[in-house]
Amino acid sequence: MIYACLVFIDGRGQKVPAWPFAAFSFGVGAFALLPYLGLRTPNPEFIGQKNVFIKILDSRITAILLSVGAIILVFSGISQGNWGDFVQQWQTSRFIHVMSLDFCLLCLLFSSLVEDDMARRGMTDNKGLFWLTALVPLFGALIYLCLRRPLPEVGSINQSQQKPATT
Repeated sequence: MIYACLVFIDGRGQKVPAWPFAAFSFGVGAFALLPYLGLRTPNPEFIGQKNVFIKILDSRITAILLSVGAIILVFSGISQGNWGDFVQQWQTSRFIHVMSLDFCLLCLLFSSLVEDDMARRGMTDNKGLFWLTALVPLFGALIYLCLRRPLPEVGSINQSQQKPATT
């Protein structure tokens, strides 16, 4: 869901649609997003109007709900998890091994979308927030989603590129 908050917005200006990769990633994780991340081009502008789905993904309430859910899951895992069993499962179960590596890959690749998202929101001067998302797994991304500015809506033509009306 954290990636969805960026990928669906980023996909608006791409030649390759983002939604199949994002939808498939809910089942197989970062491995479904890798082709999209490889095929996408820098996209520092949001073109068009925000539909209801984009408004939900852009909402600070969504970011807060994702943060609360992550905090609950991490706290539950730390307080009630069995690290010895996890290490043993990680060494013997391919599924646990791959899912752990998938989580690490998702954390590493998140910053590849953040730079364009910050540009779309006029936040390129905030390098500290970018580095927070790049260096702090999971919670850096959630903090970014909570602190980012709302996405500005623009028409299909950038306002600065429109020609003035002649009389």
